[in-house]
This record gives sequence, structure tokens and C-alpha cells, in this order.
Amino acid sequence: EHSVCFSDCSFSHTDQNRTLTYDLSALSSVGSIMNGPSFTSKGTKYYHQFNISLCGPEGRKVAVCTDNVTDLSNKDLQSEAASLNNYVETFVCQSTIIPADGRGFRTALSSQSISLADTFLGATVESTLDGVSVRPDLFPETSRKLPDINFFYRSPRITASCEHGRSAVITLRCNPEKGERGELTVSSKCPAGTCDGCMFYFLWESSSACPICTEADYHSIEGACKGGMQDTLYVWNEPKLCTKGVSLPEKNSAPCEAVPLWLKVGIGGGAFMAVLLISLTCYFWKKNKRLEYKYSRLVMSANKECELPAADSCALAEGEGEENEDDVVYSNTPSLLGKLKAIASKLHSSSIEQLHPNRINPQG
Repeated sequence: EHSVCFSDCSFSHTDQNRTLTYDLSALSSVGSIMNGPSFTSKGTKYYHQFNISLCGPEGRKVAVCTDNVTDLSNKDLQSEAASLNNYVETFVCQSTIIPADGRGFRTALSSQSISLADTFLGATVESTLDGVSVRPDLFPETSRKLPDINFFYRSPRITASCEHGRSAVITLRCNPEKGERGELTVSSKCPAGTCDGCMFYFLWESSSACPICTEADYHSIEGACKGGMQDTLYVWNEPKLCTKGVSLPEKNSAPCEAVPLWLKVGIGGGAFMAVLLISLTCYFWKKNKRLEYKYSRLVMSANKECELPAADSCALAEGEGEENEDDVVYSNTPSLLGKLKAIASKLHSSSIEQLHPNRINPQG
């Protein structure tokens, strides 16, 4: 008994508390890429063709590369072509293709078919799995925040230059502009798909390599409140980096108030505070003007009386002092006016004492 590891074309990854789910079923059929051309020392043009079976049908290896070295221009040998053909059936295989370029061939020749991936190791967003590593320097970095998905394969067949067999890494990258099937490429640094003949690297850009759309991939936009109704629209986040999954909700309308209650309360409170501040400002301004006016009258009265010739009394006129006494608050330090009033009181008392004996003497 033995177990076989294969991909069912689904993949999940948790990134920043969000689970990304992928549906790779559109990539289940065999993908092909032909690079080149290259030339032999005699000038013969040839290509390298790769067939890739990424995922699907229950782990069966459906990528087939066929050797077709029979000269099919000879009709007598065409019937024997089927028996002479050799092929490999695996996850990833390579063939050397010599095109029909006027040398008498009715079809292109395929030869040197080899298997690059007999065993599927696994798929992950990590750069290393079971001793096989990705080389990020071979392909341009993506500006998108989504991680690449790496499919790792190995072929245990040992060759003269590959003591541990061959390995292959297929990197899936989300690119909504490439369509469902996308595009397979090899690195410009290693146009043959490999730099050492043992490690093969491929980049498969496709919209199918984007995660399935969820509610987190769109947002709502609320319109203005018109006629007591407000419209809500839903749009995809830009750039849109998802496929399939949920659809955008329909536009909906809901009752609304032109001015929200909290805004009304805020406006009312602000207006009340403004009126209160204006009232307090006016009150203190008027009070200050009254005090300033009374103070100026007192100063003018004091200056006027003190400039008169010496008299028996410097007292204020009757009634004038009483008016000022009602409104003016005196401090503990006697003011100029207080000193004048005290002098006037003493003079008034002495004049009465001087007049009183004169009134009593005649009676004596």
C-alpha cells in the first residue's frame, strides 16, 4: 500500500486574521509553454516545450510529452509511426521540438522527452518545502499584497548532472488582467526554464490565482439625503483582487433625516452658548462703563474742590455724597475723597463748638 499526494485545485491560506480561499479548477487542464528559439551548431532551430498538469483529476498524471522522431514525409513509414512513438506521462514534462521549416517534414518533430515532476510535494505560500526552494530573483516582484502560491514537485530519477534528481516549482500569481487560464512564463535569466538543468521554475499568472471574493472585498457608499430617502451603493475595493465568490449587493434606499438629531442638538447647544456669551459680554461691558463713569466723576469732583481757595469746609454738597456712598465700595486704604470728608467733619464739629458758648453767655 502507498499513498499519493495530489492537489484537488482548492487552496486556503490565513493572512492577517482573514482566510483566503482559492479555486484553481480553471487551471486543471494541461498548460503548455514553448520557449526559444534556440539553434544547434549547424544552425538547426529548435524549441523547448513544457507541459504542466497543475492539479485535478484525482492525482493522475495527465501531462504527456511524446517523442516523434520518424520522418513523416515518407508515406510508407507513417503507418509505423504509432509503434515507434515514445512518451512520458507525468505532472511536468519537457520535449525538444524541431519545427517543420521546409526540410521536407510534414509536421514538427518532438524528441528528448523527459519527466521533471513524478511526485507532487505540496502547495504553500512559503518559499521552501521538503528541501526544494523558490528563487525570488528569477521573476519580477509583484506590487500586489496577495502572496504567491508555490507548487513543489520532484522527480527522483538521477542523472549525470543531477545527483538528487530534478525538481520543479510552479508559482501561481494573482493577475486579474490575464484571464482565467492566464499565462505561463519562464525566467528571462534562465530561458530554458532552468539555470543548472536540475531545478526548473515557472510563473503562472492568472485571475484564477486570486482568492474567492467575500464581503471584505467591497464597501458601501452612502449618498446624500434627498426627499427623506438615502441611497447606498456597493463597489469593489480597488484594485479588485478576487474572483467568483459573492456578488455585489443591489443598491438600496432607506428613510433618512436631512439634519440628524445629534446635529440638531449640537446646533441648538451651540446657539444657546453663543447667546449666553454675548449676553455676559454686554452685561460686563455696561457695568464696566458705569464704574468708569462714576470713577471719572469722583476724580473730577475731588480735583475741582481741592483747587478752590481755602474755606471753612471742603465737604461735599448735601446729597452728593450719599449718592456716591451707595455705589462706591471703598478699600481699606483711605482714598483722597475719604480724607477730604474726614477733614470736613472735623471742621464742622469745631465750628459748632465755637458757636455754642456764644449762645449760652447772654443767658448767664
